[in-house]
Amino acid sequence: MQHVGIQNEKAGLASVGLKNIKTAYWNLSPAELTQHSLDQNEGVLADSGALVIDTGKFTGRSPKDKYCVKDSTTENSVNWGEVNIPIAPEYFDALQAKIADYLDGKDIYVRDGYVCAHPEYRMNLRVISEKPWQSLFAYNMFLRPEGEELKTIEPEWTVLCASGFKATPIVDGVKAENFAIVNFTKKMIIIGGTGYTGEIKKGIFTVLNYVLPHDKGVLSMHCSANIGKDGDTAIFFGLSGTGKTTLSADPNRGLIGDDEHGWSEDSVFNFEGGCYAKAIDLSAEKEPQIFAAIRPGALVENTTFFPGTKEINFADGSRTENTRVSYPLTFIDNAVEPSYGGIPKNIFFLTADAFGVLPPISKLTPGQAMFHFISGYTAKVAGTEAGINEPKTTFSACFGAVFLPLHPTKYAEMLGEKMRKHEVTVWLINTGWTGGPYGVGTRMKLSYTRAMITAALNGELDGVEFEQHSVFGLAMPKTCPNVPSEVLSPRGAWASKETYDQKANELAEEFNKNFAKYADKANDEILAGAPKPAVIS
Repeated sequence: MQHVGIQNEKAGLASVGLKNIKTAYWNLSPAELTQHSLDQNEGVLADSGALVIDTGKFTGRSPKDKYCVKDSTTENSVNWGEVNIPIAPEYFDALQAKIADYLDGKDIYVRDGYVCAHPEYRMNLRVISEKPWQSLFAYNMFLRPEGEELKTIEPEWTVLCASGFKATPIVDGVKAENFAIVNFTKKMIIIGGTGYTGEIKKGIFTVLNYVLPHDKGVLSMHCSANIGKDGDTAIFFGLSGTGKTTLSADPNRGLIGDDEHGWSEDSVFNFEGGCYAKAIDLSAEKEPQIFAAIRPGALVENTTFFPGTKEINFADGSRTENTRVSYPLTFIDNAVEPSYGGIPKNIFFLTADAFGVLPPISKLTPGQAMFHFISGYTAKVAGTEAGINEPKTTFSACFGAVFLPLHPTKYAEMLGEKMRKHEVTVWLINTGWTGGPYGVGTRMKLSYTRAMITAALNGELDGVEFEQHSVFGLAMPKTCPNVPSEVLSPRGAWASKETYDQKANELAEEFNKNFAKYADKANDEILAGAPKPAVIS
């Protein structure tokens, strides 16, 4: 076996079962990994210099094929169920051995890095992959040790990724040929049968969502974060389509990170060293920073080119709507290095309420914040092309349910405790509809939403008068700089107040119905934060 690109021969591939590798390429540069991909016909160079690849059958994560080893470490701590599917240790060991056999005689790519920008919580990683572009992804997404440290780094966790290996479901204890399995005892993740790079990223996020809250007392969060010129940190939670990336990308504030963070006793810190942005309909006008990051070193997934060119057609979703690009955080002009800031002063829960019920901005009590955090609500309009205009509620606990090994109330209680301790203000921002539901009302203007967030960050809402929402109990400001007062009251924006009341009650019932599965482990303060539907005679 050859080692290329590393001086430390005590790398320990044998410790994960890899003994007969043809060539192990260690920590190659982005340019080298790009060239390897081109030489192997694994990708094409776009006219911008970015590497464009196809991830194969899977163009997104497969949550139903993600498992967690159930053993003495996890048996009584993991929240077992549809999100955390148990698998026996012997199945993990057998699959790990089969992957090692599969990689016998093949080239592999090894990437050493770490997660958690705060030095106290740093966790070293080793990503071993079959494809050179998977190694490029790991370079982009995780934090990058340099110089002599790169030659001697010892991993705490290892990701073994063999996209071409397929499991045998009947034999291997899994439901399909593809799988991603986390083993907290062996500190290892094995991924097979899928080339989608997001499985690597979210596998490590799952690990941090267990280790940091359970062992370190750090709240792990699926959020973006930025920091003002005066050092004030702000956090933005929100599901896809709510504006999390857009609203946290503020030219007047530095970007800490766009997706995964931890909240310790003294800071908010980025887990990652890069961004994994959606690329569908990307343009220089709509997302100039992301568009400018499509350059040498960036990895673009599952896009097409305009005919006869190497210009990426970002509007083409024929391969998948989940087209993606990964790049180092340093590709963003206003990125903060190192990527962490102080305790947040403001937290924003973003929702695109297509029912037009929730106020465009409201202030939450700690109990309401915990309730809405566990709920993780937004609404989507399904099937508009077929003429179906009825919005559909979407709930994802803590705005990232599929990545949470612990019960959602654990994360919510930590949030509430930190809110009280540091006197943090939590705001609910509706970037969705006003004046009626989708098809009747209109989408909230981005300029108004930005003005409301700016006012909250600058403390301009501290002294204004608030009124309480009749069903959700949220505190709604009556005035806000640069926003018409009539925009601030959702009920007042509807032509029919009775219709609004009915829709508000219907949405409240949906919230409470969804929350029922968490209620048995929720404390009284969280339960008190629930909406209270009115009885309409």
